[in-house]
Amino acid sequence: MKQILTTFMASIAMASAAQTTSVPRLVVGISIDQLRSDYLNAFMPLYGEGGFKLLLDKGQVYPNVQYQHTPIDRASAIATIVTGTVPYNHGIIAEEWMHRSELHTNFCVDDRQYKGVETSDCSSPKNLLVSTIGDELKVATHGKALVYSIAPNREAAVLAAGHAADWAMWIDNLSGRWAGTTYYGQAPSWFRYVESSAIANRISSLVWEPYNNTGSYNYYLTTTQKPFSHSFTGDSKFRIFKTSGLVNEEVTKAVRYCMENGGAGMDEVTDFLSVCYYAGDFQGTATTTTELQDTYTRLDEELATLLQRIDKLVGLDKTLIFITSTGYDDIDHTGDLSKYRIPTGNFNINRCATLLNMYLCAMYGNGQYVESYYGNQFYLNHKLLEQKQLKLAEVLEHCEDFLFQFSGVRDVFTAHRITQGAWTPGISAIRNGFNPKCSGDIIVQVSPGWNLVNEDRNTKKMQRDSFFEFPLIFFGYTIKAERVPTPVTVDCIAPTVAHHIRIRAPNACSTSPLF
Repeated sequence: MKQILTTFMASIAMASAAQTTSVPRLVVGISIDQLRSDYLNAFMPLYGEGGFKLLLDKGQVYPNVQYQHTPIDRASAIATIVTGTVPYNHGIIAEEWMHRSELHTNFCVDDRQYKGVETSDCSSPKNLLVSTIGDELKVATHGKALVYSIAPNREAAVLAAGHAADWAMWIDNLSGRWAGTTYYGQAPSWFRYVESSAIANRISSLVWEPYNNTGSYNYYLTTTQKPFSHSFTGDSKFRIFKTSGLVNEEVTKAVRYCMENGGAGMDEVTDFLSVCYYAGDFQGTATTTTELQDTYTRLDEELATLLQRIDKLVGLDKTLIFITSTGYDDIDHTGDLSKYRIPTGNFNINRCATLLNMYLCAMYGNGQYVESYYGNQFYLNHKLLEQKQLKLAEVLEHCEDFLFQFSGVRDVFTAHRITQGAWTPGISAIRNGFNPKCSGDIIVQVSPGWNLVNEDRNTKKMQRDSFFEFPLIFFGYTIKAERVPTPVTVDCIAPTVAHHIRIRAPNACSTSPLF
């Protein structure tokens, strides 16, 4: 009898242990803005042992990862990571798009209904049309799970947080203070500690110079490394700071405050923490390579610090971590390619809009047919077309024929062609990045090497279709070291995480888990 009782108690203990370790206590999603595999590998001699090297050695690494939509920017990428689907479904086609009814640009997380906390920006995730990993975790735990999001930029913080998070925070562009939104309710008490140590209090005395041995190493054999020294002044000083190698230290400090005082990972209910770092060029321009090397070196140290903090507070064996990139670069590639006899030129979207409207007037009578334009998209006046009893598909077909005649136009995609046309690999990425509620009626694809110019907004951007390689790494809880060469897409992350924490995948995610 005693032996039976002992066996029974041991079985209960084993079952209890199995229950408490069946899911990770904490999920940490790390999105590194503009992280590139070539730079990640190039600067490997500069890294310590606890950051990138640890993740690549002990993690499950997918080196060949891609987004399924185009164009890609920070907002559309973050939304895709946390929802497991493309902009056609989640609704975030870009950081900004034209508001069709009000004829002005709409920032992706603007919402005048909710006031900012330590900022004049009013924000919410209302334009995110589907659920996120954090949302589904909240539903599955009846609201008990904690969901936090910390990023340098507003759109990254709010979109990664989703609809049901406890708090999202970012560095305000105007004040340099850590900011939030009343959409997520009252700011947690620990936020005040973070806010009191914001970069705004130190920016005037801050100088960015090469870190340790960064300046003595040169991966680029064709250039000479030069020392640099950047201070932050003027009206845009905080925007500029957020593109420097120093911003990631501020993010890590905020994450530390959050973990130490916010309670994430402190009980058996799985919590979710989203963190966004920066790995792009300084001020979005191709500056000397020393700045970029320094950014990666500092980022490596911040990742090591973050992993150490997670291990101390929660345990890496109880934390599921994923790391990936936003999959684009925001470098200003504009330059005079003609002196190298490379095909180039300017495609002026505003001039093209005027000529297109004149062409439609000649065909259908006077009127403002082209209601607006933004980026490489044209928005037609649907009310005018209805008044003149014109079929939208027919008008779009004529627009397509007309626009193909312009120099620098590689292809023209109409809303009708995107949604109802024959499937091709090229049109698939365009369709995935399109959303009927906010995209234009016509998308002009500019030829590589040509500049898309908007004289009204004084913008100029060169078109490049270069391959952008970046990794996806899973690390921590039950993850075994492995390098998987099979190509994967970013929409696999959300269902894979959901599978590990035993919840439903986000409601627009139809992709299967990776493992």
